[in-house]
Amino acid sequence: MEGKAWQTNPSSKFPATISLTLVQTLRNNNLSPSCRVALLGATGAVGAELLELLAQRHFPLADLKLLASPRSAGTHLDFAGESLEVESVGEHSFKNIDLVFASAGASTSRAWAPQAVQAGAVVIDNSSAFRLDPHVPLVVPEVNPGALHGHRGIIANPNCTTILLCVAVWPLHRLSPIQRLVVATYQSASGAGARAMQEVKTQAQAILRGDSPPTEVFPYPLAFNLFPHNSKLNELGYCEEEMKIVHETRKIFAAPELRITATCVRVPVLRAHSEAVNVEFAEPFAVETAREVLANAPGVRLVENWQTNHFPMPLEASGQDEVLVGRIREDISRPGGLDLWLCGDQIRKGAALNAIQIAELLYPLQEDPLVSPAPSHSQGVCG
Repeated sequence: MEGKAWQTNPSSKFPATISLTLVQTLRNNNLSPSCRVALLGATGAVGAELLELLAQRHFPLADLKLLASPRSAGTHLDFAGESLEVESVGEHSFKNIDLVFASAGASTSRAWAPQAVQAGAVVIDNSSAFRLDPHVPLVVPEVNPGALHGHRGIIANPNCTTILLCVAVWPLHRLSPIQRLVVATYQSASGAGARAMQEVKTQAQAILRGDSPPTEVFPYPLAFNLFPHNSKLNELGYCEEEMKIVHETRKIFAAPELRITATCVRVPVLRAHSEAVNVEFAEPFAVETAREVLANAPGVRLVENWQTNHFPMPLEASGQDEVLVGRIREDISRPGGLDLWLCGDQIRKGAALNAIQIAELLYPLQEDPLVSPAPSHSQGVCG
């Protein structure tokens, strides 16, 4: 299924604008199998993107429940032209739910994901709570869809920077095993959520007025500035974000000894992350070969115009499904190495889209051997 399974189900019968009344009617009349979905963290930036993608990709919904903290309960969100009320998550929230998209932070996922599984649902979790659990698959559909074999009800969505990196370098790794990765990230405000994006705008306005920029989400002003990623540092001087890239890439590639080092930086960009990547391979190959492989790789778009010096940019990656890759060149300092540059939408492919693609692997392929949850929640796959 590699290279094909991640694509949207082409036989979906649902129109681009989905009416919940319509899908309920179809379900009641057994015209199409469908899925009862809960979205935990519906009011956040990733939650909004998930709502948009569920409609755009014609995901077959029988029911859609929006969940958030008590603070957000009662809020109304638009979905495909209908206004849906957000409910406060509670112990009965997952009754009769097949699939949960969780995008509300690690502590929330640790509290509610096991309860959702116990109620019979499959949880696709966007937080860091379960990513390194050896019993939880960590999945990038273009890379390791087979990791879903025997899942136990929780499936982890990797960190945004990890997803973008893996989509770009996995096709090259299949060509010649990667020996070492050196990554520098240029991470937009969107990685810290909707409030962070608004804070950068507010800071820019304040600076242009000659006022001091407010800092509530970030520890330092990000507008007209940059700083190393502000997550917690370990004893080796690496921050949590950098170690996520190291550990998660190793798990996704099933390469626990893969040598990786990363430096993560916050930059004054609203949306879409960028990464400068240096790759060393077991056996060298021509730059032209790398370019051809990436031009045909799922989830990748090659963006290179050497005459105009046009390569991937966050502005062009924003709102796009693909990871934009370009400026592929030989590493002149070391034989067998390549340098490349990538940009990808952190909220979309780096979070919401990857989760939806995982769900598309699970549904409607219920009979596919790829999906084999434990008996305690075998009904958790949509059906």
